Amino acid sequence: MTDFISQPTIAPAGVMRPTQVVVNLDRLAANFRAIRRKVAPAKVMPILKANAYGHGLVEVARLMERLGADYLGVAVLEEGLLLRRAGVKTPILVLGGIWGSQIPEFLRADLTLTASSIEKLEAIDRAAEAMGITARVHLKIDTGMERIGVHYYNAEGFLEAALKCRHVRVEGIFSHFARADEADPAPSHLQLERFNEVLSFYERRGLPMPIRHMANSAAILRFPEAYFDMVRPGILLYGVYPSAEVPHTVEVAPALSWKTRVVYFKVTKPGHGVSYGWTWAPDRMTRIVTLPVGYGDGYFRSMSGKAHVLIRGRRYPVVGRICMDQMMVDIGWETAYNGDEVVLIGEQGDERITVEDLAEWAGTIPYEVLTNINTRVPRLYVGKLAGDKARV
Repeated sequence: MTDFISQPTIAPAGVMRPTQVVVNLDRLAANFRAIRRKVAPAKVMPILKANAYGHGLVEVARLMERLGADYLGVAVLEEGLLLRRAGVKTPILVLGGIWGSQIPEFLRADLTLTASSIEKLEAIDRAAEAMGITARVHLKIDTGMERIGVHYYNAEGFLEAALKCRHVRVEGIFSHFARADEADPAPSHLQLERFNEVLSFYERRGLPMPIRHMANSAAILRFPEAYFDMVRPGILLYGVYPSAEVPHTVEVAPALSWKTRVVYFKVTKPGHGVSYGWTWAPDRMTRIVTLPVGYGDGYFRSMSGKAHVLIRGRRYPVVGRICMDQMMVDIGWETAYNGDEVVLIGEQGDERITVEDLAEWAGTIPYEVLTNINTRVPRLYVGKLAGDKARV
């Protein structure tokens, strides 16, 4: 197994912070291939926004490119520019809204734009004309999110306007599910009907159909009729299911674990408060270990008094308030030493802590847990695919 490190912070050569995210590229590749098999012959656009859901934008993009991903999806211009500067050549769709002044930057970097209104579409056309090039765009249709995009019931004028643009190539057309991860399929079926109604514009006029895409992770698992020409796996790609309500029709495994190490050990007397506010104190003599991780790294303060970690294959509670850079764990009268590995997310022995566990403790969703892991936490990439000379 070959390892390499993505270290966003500056550290002396050979020194790595003990708090780190470990990303298994072999698992990530297996997840991608499982999704691709499930949706074939539809294309696959891995979604890499928010630092690839905490897994590391550039390295995940490079892996997806090596695996033959048809497209890459990001949220904002800066993510697309970072990938281009890192040498990624795969087509990249920026899914979010755009400012008019940003358009030339998109075009210079050969990024595909989301056109979410007639005004933005026309602004793209003018900028492309001024630069003497043709812009690639995907048209965004709002079928029920009320976020960005032209409402399905106003879409015909939008599609008509696109036909009049001389410096824009409409490569794709897409929408997004609002409730595909819920038990009731009716709202998603309604959105599908609306999207198909919009697509009939091309059929009625005998025009070539752009690349159609709508299926997010939940829809990939539940609605084969939503695959169209391309799907957009997000959290599923990283081995986490979007909700407890969706069936596991694609087998995936978590690619990310989060680890740290014990850096301090002390015995605390009964009644002595631990951490800010003394919200917790032991009722007996106990051993407390300190970990170099906190809410400044993305380990939510709201998990104080609820979270558990794994040390030496056993589960122990986080006690007192979680600090910005440190937190304390009560190990009772068990043994732990400075340097012992501590698992925040992942497996150790027969025990396991999942992203879903952290989400429950924090009162949030797995998406926020993953994307909240700060970039000051180094990413360590492992697996056969982690080496520079690895073959896919």
